[in-house]
Amino acid sequence: MVPALFIFAAALVAGLLSANVEAEAMTHIPVALLVYLQSDAVPDAPRSGSAIVDMLQQSGPIALTVLAILLLASIYSWAIIFAKWSAFKRARAQSRRFLRAFRKATRLQEIAALSEQFKPSPLVNVFDEVYETYRRQTGGSGPPRNITALERAAQTASSEALTSMENRLPWLATIGAVSPFVGLFGTIMGIVDAFHGLGTAGAATLRAVAPGISEALITTAAGLLVAVPAVIAYNAFGATLREFGARLDDFSRELLNSMEEISLRPGVDPIEREAVRGLHK
Repeated sequence: MVPALFIFAAALVAGLLSANVEAEAMTHIPVALLVYLQSDAVPDAPRSGSAIVDMLQQSGPIALTVLAILLLASIYSWAIIFAKWSAFKRARAQSRRFLRAFRKATRLQEIAALSEQFKPSPLVNVFDEVYETYRRQTGGSGPPRNITALERAAQTASSEALTSMENRLPWLATIGAVSPFVGLFGTIMGIVDAFHGLGTAGAATLRAVAPGISEALITTAAGLLVAVPAVIAYNAFGATLREFGARLDDFSRELLNSMEEISLRPGVDPIEREAVRGLHK
């Protein structure tokens, strides 16, 4: 609307200044008015959202196939992200509760009876495996006969717990690495199709090739939108797994230290002895 007013004013001033005769000047007024009305009748440019929808509707089968693949990859990656975030949150909370219960208990049997309550915690797997090995050696009381076997049991349980927590995380890395290239493939094929149509039409103008290229670039943008959240989540979950790995190592040492007292009397529970030593300190 505003540019049209400027066009009308400019045409009017040009008409008045370019002629000395009043009649000739007046002939420019209808022309300027016509330009103004035509400019005002031109519809506004479409919004970016509607332009994207139009480009999607005009996309070819290859671009639509690529977008469908990226949509499925995005849905799957977000499902993994929400599932892992919830699982790690529960595991962290249950690990804190289990450690408090473990440090307050005076006998291994007490922890074994309560361990099922803290099952989402990976520390429970370590304790159960070590305690089962300890029971096979001693029958449930007295000092352990082979501390090396307990160490191997703790290492095996820690490895199994971390492996279970890493389940499906490689898919996030795969989606984050592959999605941009899938989108780039759709862009390349769209550009090839656009230039092929340009050569067939014989009109070497930007207006002829720009719509096809803009439609092709949508797949690249979609690939980046799928890849970025997957990469961020994979790195964040990797840091969380390293944190759990450190906690498992610390807990394994703490548990083995309570069983490694050579001076334990037969029939005395290792954790009970450890509690007594803590009181004396």
